[in-house]
Amino acid sequence: MSEEEAPEPEAPAGSDDEDVNALLFGKWDVSEVQYSDPSTRRYLAVTPVAHTMGRHASKQFKKSEISVVERLANRLMKTGENTGKKQQALRIVQDAFDVVHERTEENPVQVLVRAVEHAAPREETVRLKYGGISVPKAVDVAPQRRVDQALKFIADGAHSASFKTPTDAAEALAQQLVGAADYDVQTYAVGQKEEKERVAAAAR
Repeated sequence: MSEEEAPEPEAPAGSDDEDVNALLFGKWDVSEVQYSDPSTRRYLAVTPVAHTMGRHASKQFKKSEISVVERLANRLMKTGENTGKKQQALRIVQDAFDVVHERTEENPVQVLVRAVEHAAPREETVRLKYGGISVPKAVDVAPQRRVDQALKFIADGAHSASFKTPTDAAEALAQQLVGAADYDVQTYAVGQKEEKERVAAAAR
């Protein structure tokens, strides 16, 4: 009598197969995001996980492994009244993504990546002291710092546009993302990047 073939075990919940098909906020596919700037690509992680519970907080430089979406939400918490309100920040990002999709009909994660690439300054200035004289000097910006600065500019622009104004935070953030993705110099993030590079060019 032949032995019956044992059925193949089912994949456990949370397996790699499920992770591959996971969607950010249950809506957005992050598997086909494209990059146009090779220098910042390795520092722009895109994953379907929007909240890692701070698992990389104690490790230097591990922030680049966190999704750029979560890093944007973390930047939105930098102002005093929003400190520690992670769920509120994620809700703002999620609502802003919906607005971006309505306006551009694109994947908002792709728009975010393009906005960060466009808002990342390539040069900035440092102060060098010669004797008692402080002299500005232009320097290249490291790729990881470029991403940090771009996220800061986008978050600061959203905060300034929504603080004590009729514009809500999600709408202000969507405006920053769409403007930066289109390289609109009227957008706060792109304007700050252009200003940094202008000052650096004068200090060469």
